[in-house]
Amino acid sequence: MMHIEPGKTRIGWIGTGVMGASMCGHLLARGFAATVCNRTRSKAEPLLAQGAAWADTPHDVAERSDVVFSIVGFPRDVRDVMLGTEGALAGCKPGNILVDMTTSEPSLAVEIAAAAREKEVFSIDAPVSGGDVGAREARLSIMIGGDAPAVAALRPCWEVMGKTFIHQGGPGAGQHTKLVNQTLIAGNMVGVSEALLYGYRAGLDLNRVLESVASGAAGSWSLSNLGPRIIQNNFDPGFFVEHFIKDMGIALDEARRMGLALPGLALAHQLYLAVQAQGHGRQGTHALQLALASLAGVDWLER
Repeated sequence: MMHIEPGKTRIGWIGTGVMGASMCGHLLARGFAATVCNRTRSKAEPLLAQGAAWADTPHDVAERSDVVFSIVGFPRDVRDVMLGTEGALAGCKPGNILVDMTTSEPSLAVEIAAAAREKEVFSIDAPVSGGDVGAREARLSIMIGGDAPAVAALRPCWEVMGKTFIHQGGPGAGQHTKLVNQTLIAGNMVGVSEALLYGYRAGLDLNRVLESVASGAAGSWSLSNLGPRIIQNNFDPGFFVEHFIKDMGIALDEARRMGLALPGLALAHQLYLAVQAQGHGRQGTHALQLALASLAGVDWLER
């Protein structure tokens, strides 16, 4: 197993969006040399200004790297950047490590790991939670599945990007853990949005309400971090609605496969489909407030 350290290990990064740009930036700041690739080059410009090199394809990223990270949008994107003809695995050498940090299908993580094993490449699934703020502040929770020695070797990278990083088991275990996380968030966001709508209709000062409830038994990350944004009408994405719908869909598919009924998650999924139908798919998950307010006849933005 390779020894990973700044100044020696070459990092590749595929996907420089809301999360990826900050995460790769932390690795660059720590001294790792990085080669980056993104569908839209302009989104990678800040990293190029920090000293990263550009590659046109995931294959080219892998050819120049020892460890390749990816964080893209959907499972189809993961399949393309990892297993496609111009994908990262095709450019890997024996001993390389692939790390997909997208929230994706557990079965796809298992498939990638099997394909990688045939080339003597290690494959890790390591989805994250914490949103744009967690990425910027290097306070992400990283949920990791895959080969234990490779996971341990990557510790210098986990420490740069996250506050919590826990190996959950073999290939796909990181993805299953992230789906637990998304199921928890889905129900909580419904509660946060409904509670603020209730407080508004009751004529309360919502900022003062948050002072009272956020530190008690009703407190949550979503309430403390997204509640103020909802009150301020700031629905900029820390995590896109359309990506959350994807995550809930994967979780519901996995639940059906396991014979589980998850009615709360199914309801949240339907509510978020309404958010997307109203044109808010590229806003943050807290835009659920707009859809629930609409059901109550409240124009939240003009309240």
